[in-house]
Amino acid sequence: MQKILLIDDDRELTALISQFLEQNGFMVDVLNDGRRAAEYVFKVQPDLIILDLMLPGTDGLTICREIRPHFSGAIIMLTALVDDIDEVTGLEVGADDYLCKPLKPRVLLAHIRAQLRRQSSLQEQHKDIRTVCDGSLQLDWRNRTVSYLNTEVTLSSAEFELLWVLAQSAGSIISRDSLHRKIFNLEYDAMDRSIDLRISRLRKKLGDDPKQPQVIKTIRNKGYLIAD
Repeated sequence: MQKILLIDDDRELTALISQFLEQNGFMVDVLNDGRRAAEYVFKVQPDLIILDLMLPGTDGLTICREIRPHFSGAIIMLTALVDDIDEVTGLEVGADDYLCKPLKPRVLLAHIRAQLRRQSSLQEQHKDIRTVCDGSLQLDWRNRTVSYLNTEVTLSSAEFELLWVLAQSAGSIISRDSLHRKIFNLEYDAMDRSIDLRISRLRKKLGDDPKQPQVIKTIRNKGYLIAD
């Protein structure tokens, strides 16, 4: 049985969501503040974390930033705020998915299942080491590390997984729709900017000029391509 850690200060909501998820076959632990969240995550190592952005004690962004280097499971971030800046920041510090309140339990369940399928699929399909861009870019799945031009590059889990998917199809164009399905296991919404935001962050961290990229290239009206 897969374990989910729900971190949210809304006790009524956590009671409702935890009961619903348990009815759908998950084990659920609940924390109602962020003070000992990181310590609890490292101790329990859940399969997936549902993390509220606004928490007493320690906020969700701080928790996500702290646990991400040591936690390989999925993180779904929640917020009552409809703000692109919050979404971008959440993705930058390592969140895998983002949902706005008020939550619909069945929508949350779909996102949870999609994230768990994505992780399982990536683990089954990977080889430990992938080298692309004429040997200048190397990805190590087991250690989740990346080096470019012999320099280590620090990526969030979400950024690493996107780069890994691109590297698995190096030399071939991958559409946004295909990338979205591989990363999120959900239908692509043309208004969703998650993939584009992560590509932008990857280019910045790799030092890849967005106007004339050499590593991750944008193919107009088709998608993205990483050099073989």
